Amino acid sequence: MVESQVGGRIATGESPLRCAILLSGSGTGMEALVRAQQEQHLLHQTTVVISNKAGAPGLARAQRLNVPTAVIEHQPVGETLTREEHEQQLLSCLQKFNVELVVLSGYMRLLSPSFLNAWNGHVINIHPSLLPHFPGAHAHRDVLAAEVTITGCTVHVVDEGMDTGAIIAQRSVPVLKQDDEERLSERVKVEEHRLYPAVLTWIAEGRVHHEDSTVSVDGLEGLRLS
Repeated sequence: MVESQVGGRIATGESPLRCAILLSGSGTGMEALVRAQQEQHLLHQTTVVISNKAGAPGLARAQRLNVPTAVIEHQPVGETLTREEHEQQLLSCLQKFNVELVVLSGYMRLLSPSFLNAWNGHVINIHPSLLPHFPGAHAHRDVLAAEVTITGCTVHVVDEGMDTGAIIAQRSVPVLKQDDEERLSERVKVEEHRLYPAVLTWIAEGRVHHEDSTVSVDGLEGLRLS
């Protein structure tokens, strides 16, 4: 793979990077990101929020923030879509909104190689652990079961695997003796809500470069943020 600039261009205040947020659930991460964009006038903006579930609470959150929404179900009532058909509808929606960067925030489907090839590295995700440790849908449960003392969150480029893409940045969170999944999740979310807007700003500034399985960030020493 030739080195590429994630996001594809350097954004400006007059022409912010156009993002789509994909979600499947509550949308708390989406809401935090959109609020940061709207209140801090960042170099990136969310032009559409897309869910694969019609009843996802994140859709109502986006509408209250005056962000356009779309529902592209992978199992619509009365229909059976192939993975290719579902993703073609998704691609069409992204094109309609002139999206430049796909931002996953609790999107509970793996994207196919053909979809990712079409986006050429311009798809990122945030995961609630310090990858490569504890990938998958139950990171907090797995962290607690392993009795580790440090966890955190990771922003990474999306590839064909389950949370296996090249890491852009991480923040650490201590695991406390009194933690259960809910308490730990809430504390990790605080760092997620700080990290995701920051990484999107690096991308919008043209500082994030992707080549094969590695990412470099201009001006950043190392990948992990304290």
